Amino acid sequence: MEALVAITILIVLMVFGVPVAWSFASVLAFLVWVYDTNTITLLLQGFRGLNSVILLALPLFVLAGYLMQSGGVASRLITFMEASVRGRKSGLGAALVMSSGVFGAISGTATAAVASIGTIMVTPLAEKGYPRHYTSALLGISALLGILIPPSITLILFGVVTRLSITALFAATIVPGLLLMLGLIIFNSIVSKEFLKKAEAERATVKEHAAVSELPQDSFWLSAFKAIPALMMPVIILGGIYGGYATPTEAASIAVIMTVLVGFFVYRTLTWAKLRASVLKAGETTGTIILILLFSMMIGRILVAESIPQDLTRAVTALTENKIAILLLVNVFLIFVGMIMDDVSVTVVIAPLFLPLVTSVGVDPVHFASIVACSVVIGANSPPMAPILYLACKVGKASIHQAISPALKLMFYVALPVMLIVTFVPELSLFLPKLIGAY
Repeated sequence: MEALVAITILIVLMVFGVPVAWSFASVLAFLVWVYDTNTITLLLQGFRGLNSVILLALPLFVLAGYLMQSGGVASRLITFMEASVRGRKSGLGAALVMSSGVFGAISGTATAAVASIGTIMVTPLAEKGYPRHYTSALLGISALLGILIPPSITLILFGVVTRLSITALFAATIVPGLLLMLGLIIFNSIVSKEFLKKAEAERATVKEHAAVSELPQDSFWLSAFKAIPALMMPVIILGGIYGGYATPTEAASIAVIMTVLVGFFVYRTLTWAKLRASVLKAGETTGTIILILLFSMMIGRILVAESIPQDLTRAVTALTENKIAILLLVNVFLIFVGMIMDDVSVTVVIAPLFLPLVTSVGVDPVHFASIVACSVVIGANSPPMAPILYLACKVGKASIHQAISPALKLMFYVALPVMLIVTFVPELSLFLPKLIGAY
């Protein structure tokens, strides 16, 4: 009962706009009072949990994302992706999706992807005929590819709180990420036909054509040549991790160094002022996440000490022991909580709470990580909170009320089926970790 009250307090505080970190602090204070916990011991356990080499990867990947945005890496990736699908009517929308996937393979941050890709692509898409509210919805969903396609900050946090192999978690979500990317491209190619045809009909004069701004129109080979340094980054980062040459933390360091060198000496768009601004933004983002992680670890210690996860397992299995029913129940709950909480909150508090339950019915912990990551994609774009969708609408200069409809369609026809496929076909998540010997 106390755990349910604690979760309710957390949800209510976040709904009323209390900063996430202080919402967690309030829940921690409630649990300490209810269970009369020794706060000194609890603090020591929390700080000991943060004393992890793996966690060093977190600020480094966040910094890499901001540096990609300010150092010209993102724009070269987008130009190359646009050139690779040029000539297809829905090609520009597909370029947005693919750019988000490649961006995620370097930085692992959704917010940086929205800011970087959105500011460059939304206007050309709008002038091509894509409604801004649809583009914002597509951008919001696509940006979450960074959670599934490694490296992923969400999976790093999941690995830290559950003590699972980060390399195995990274490999587990590659196939789900590619499935989501393919689904978004197919959905866009079908839906975009109507408004692109309408836009073409409305262009009556050559003058109107000339008024349409496009992305840089380099040839495919020229754009590919310019994008080589940017495209090599995910190859080196992921190749180093999966080849056993670098840990995720070392790979994150490589990502930062490469982004700085490419920005300064290859693309020459990174300046000391931009570098300083990126470091400050990364510090702010990391500080918030670490504070949430500290409070959540302390909350988790209390819950484990009071056997709350075990009590939850017994309560659910008393209702049903059917594996499919339990997985569907967990899926629904993860999506519901994700509609109210941010991805960090779901990953570090709610997911570990359900881990004993799903493992009791034979679900592999690494497979469960893929399920959680897929649920975050849906939750982060679902009202009332919908933090990524709100950010995408802000960047795309679109009404959130108009964007909700296409966002729901994208989630219902693409993200939700991918989540269900990943849930009930575990080999999609476990094949690669086993193949590379990471699990």
